[in-house]
Amino acid sequence: MLREIIKTDQAPAAIGTYSQAVKAGGTVYLSGQIPLDPVAMQLVEGGMEAQIRRVFDNLAAVAHASGGSLADTVKLNVFLTDLSHFALVNQIMAEYFQEPYPARAAIGVAALPRGAQVEMDAVLVLSK
Repeated sequence: MLREIIKTDQAPAAIGTYSQAVKAGGTVYLSGQIPLDPVAMQLVEGGMEAQIRRVFDNLAAVAHASGGSLADTVKLNVFLTDLSHFALVNQIMAEYFQEPYPARAAIGVAALPRGAQVEMDAVLVLSK
């Protein structure tokens, strides 16, 4: 099976030994995104809402670079350092996704890279 590495400057560059995404056939595996500004490569300011929005924007940029969009998401994983923010994730997610929503897991974690409070990864299935 052919694999294509997806890379865009509209999302943060990888800060480790991974690719932003890998396309295998019609499936795209998006690596975890934290709320880094893609230009400054620093965490966004403005609290939890700003962090969640930046993560969704980063995921959307990588999805677009793969030839898809967030509408192609079949699985979303959400990692939170404080699960009390889960309701806010739901509220903001409703602005980025429409029904039918993707399958999702929400996981509480002790810490995330760079002190982020949220990280998400996704799997897309492209219809093209």
